[in-house]
Amino acid sequence: MPPSNQQIAGHSFLEGMYRDGYYPDHVVDRGKEILLRLCERIEADRPSGLAALYALTHAATEEFNELEAEFEAAGSGIETVAREVIAEDFWFVASAYGFTDADVEELIATRDW
Repeated sequence: MPPSNQQIAGHSFLEGMYRDGYYPDHVVDRGKEILLRLCERIEADRPSGLAALYALTHAATEEFNELEAEFEAAGSGIETVAREVIAEDFWFVASAYGFTDADVEELIATRDW
């Protein structure tokens, strides 16, 4: 079920990566799917506070960690530009669901990219 949050529905996830030919669209699509699943989890679980939100974002970050191998296989990687774009979208998601006080570094604390 797609997210019902209107801010999410109108957002172009990972736009900066789609605009950069260094990142293959089919792998960026997988990253977008991770973020949309995160939104679905937030809507289903309705985290009551930052700790619960961070548990969800850490799980999604782990999925991005696994996606790194696919970027590398396609001659790409999660490097500076990608890190910033991904981090911004994690913060956008948190903010769209009312967690404006979320710490972006904590949202993606489990990253290894």
